[in-house]
Amino acid sequence: MIGKLRSVVLDTTDPVGLANFYAGVLGGTVVQEDETWSVLTDPAGMRFAFQLSPEHEAPRFPDPRGSQQFHLDIEVDDIDTAEPGILALGATRVDDAHGEDRFRVFRDPAGHPFCLVWGIAAGDV
Repeated sequence: MIGKLRSVVLDTTDPVGLANFYAGVLGGTVVQEDETWSVLTDPAGMRFAFQLSPEHEAPRFPDPRGSQQFHLDIEVDDIDTAEPGILALGATRVDDAHGEDRFRVFRDPAGHPFCLVWGIAAGDV
């Protein structure tokens, strides 16, 4: 092992706003370091940082000429309860994603795609 993951960092035009969005999704505590950097530490101790990127452009997805770059899978117990909650926090649904039998695709307020997943046993991909 060379190192260990310290943080997942997302670019955004609104670091504290996006940190608060994910705090609403995952729980935890947000610390605004300054106007360019905010950090969410979730209840399990994982760090998500949000970095000011004034020229941030959301990935285009789905788009055969573009990709998601990366995305978060967020496990939920009940998708029919989780979806309205995620939308109330400011997420938007990606209606044209394919193969959504155990996941649904959304965009956070900065346009990063993420999935709500359910019914997946430990060890499944």
